Amino acid sequence: MPSDNKTKTTVDIGGRKLKISNLDKVFYPATGFTKGQMLDYYIRIAPVLLPHLINRPLTVKRYPNGAQGKFFYQKECPAHRPDWVKTIPVWSGSNNRNINFCNALDLPTLVWAANLAALELHTSLSVAPAVNQPSLLVFDLDPGPPATIVDCAQVGLLLKDYFDKHNLQSFPKTSGSKGLQLYIPLNTPVSYEITKNFARVLATRFQEKYPGLIVANMKKVLRTGKIFIDWSQNDEHKTTVCVYSLRAKEHPTVSTPVTWDEVVSVVNQKDPALLTFDAAQVLDRTATLGDLFSPVISLKQKLPAIQ
Repeated sequence: MPSDNKTKTTVDIGGRKLKISNLDKVFYPATGFTKGQMLDYYIRIAPVLLPHLINRPLTVKRYPNGAQGKFFYQKECPAHRPDWVKTIPVWSGSNNRNINFCNALDLPTLVWAANLAALELHTSLSVAPAVNQPSLLVFDLDPGPPATIVDCAQVGLLLKDYFDKHNLQSFPKTSGSKGLQLYIPLNTPVSYEITKNFARVLATRFQEKYPGLIVANMKKVLRTGKIFIDWSQNDEHKTTVCVYSLRAKEHPTVSTPVTWDEVVSVVNQKDPALLTFDAAQVLDRTATLGDLFSPVISLKQKLPAIQ
C-alpha cells in the first residue's frame, strides 16, 4: 500500500503500539470521508463488531486508494504482521496447504487491519477450531434491477414466515450495498453439505412458488427484476460481509442489523432509503439499540428436515 512516511502516526491501541498512516486521505470522495474517519468508525464500533469477528477466518478486501479505487481480496494474513496478530489455519485443497487467515481477536488487530486499507471485512460461516462446520445458515438476497432492497425485504419476510413456522429465529441485516441478508443461527453440530443443500432446496421451492419474484438459479440473465436467493454462500470456502463492516460504495454505508419491524416498514412504504445506513447512523443505532445481531453468536437451533 502506498504510504508517505511523513504522515505516519504512532498510537497506543489496547496496549499495542501501532503506526497508522495517511489519516487525511479521502476514502469516499462523494462525502470527503477519510481514512482517519474509517479508523475512527472501526474503533468506535469495535465493542459490537469484535464478537462477530473473533475466531472466524477473516478475508479482507483492501482499497489502498479508497472506496472508488482498485481493490484486492486478501485471505492469507500478511507475512509482515505484528507477532501478536493471531491466525487461523484452514486447509485449502486447491492450494494443497493451509491458508493462515487473520483472527481479529481484539481491537489492536482490527485497527492494524483497517490501517492496511481493509475497508471491508468478510468472515467465514465457521468459528475456529471447527472450521469445517458452519455456525449459521445465510440467505443472501440480491436484487436484479429494477428490483431493489424493497423487493428483498418482501422475500425476507416470506423466508421469515417459513422459519417462524419451524420455530426458528432469523435475523436480517442489510448488505450495505443493494441487498438484504437473512441469518439463521445454528451453533449446533452440522455440516456444510447439510446447510448448503437445505438452502438450495428451500431457495428452489421459493422460486417455484413465487416465479415472478424469486430466482434461485445462478445465471445472472435470469435475475432481471427478481430477487436472487443466493444459497451458495453456505460453503466452507466462501465468506459473507461481516455485520458492521463498511462497504466500498459511493457513501460509507455499513452492513447493518435491522429489526423485522423495519423490514415490514420498507415493504409498506416502498422506500429503499429506509434500509440504507452510513457509519454515523450505525454508531447512533448501536448506542440506542445495542447489538441486534448478538443472538447470532450463541443462539442454538437445529434445521428442520428437508427433502
